[in-house]
Amino acid sequence: MSSKTVVQAQVRAVLPTKEGWAVFLGNKEKTFTIYVDQMVGTAITMFMRELPKERPMTHDLMAHLMTAVGAKVERIIINELKNATYFARLIISAENELQQRKIIEIDARPSDSIALAIQQKAPIYISRDVWDEVDDMSDVLKKMEEGGFEIEG
Repeated sequence: MSSKTVVQAQVRAVLPTKEGWAVFLGNKEKTFTIYVDQMVGTAITMFMRELPKERPMTHDLMAHLMTAVGAKVERIIINELKNATYFARLIISAENELQQRKIIEIDARPSDSIALAIQQKAPIYISRDVWDEVDDMSDVLKKMEEGGFEIEG
């Protein structure tokens, strides 16, 4: 199967853990978990709830910089899983004052990519290779929801 094939996913839930936050990504077919640090987990939750912030956080600063130069997040792709570490690509489109558009692809942490995608309402994709490799956590998420855990988002 081609590594270019992707599966669209959404953030299904964001839950605090002892070490940080668990981000449940998936669709009707499958859900899997990426663990992120506390700062990014909080940012993702705030973006999902569209909560106002007193001062710009790091992801807000990145978005303001992108807006200032005519750029926006087009999509993100979680494209690799190596030694239990996920890798992602941030796909940004930028338009200059002459309306010339270019696409920029940047290596990024999945956690930052997810935060920016949620903030800018950009789609989240998982490469088919990663999708096929991850364990389905749909039942775990369902049990947590049924158990009364507050699911962010």
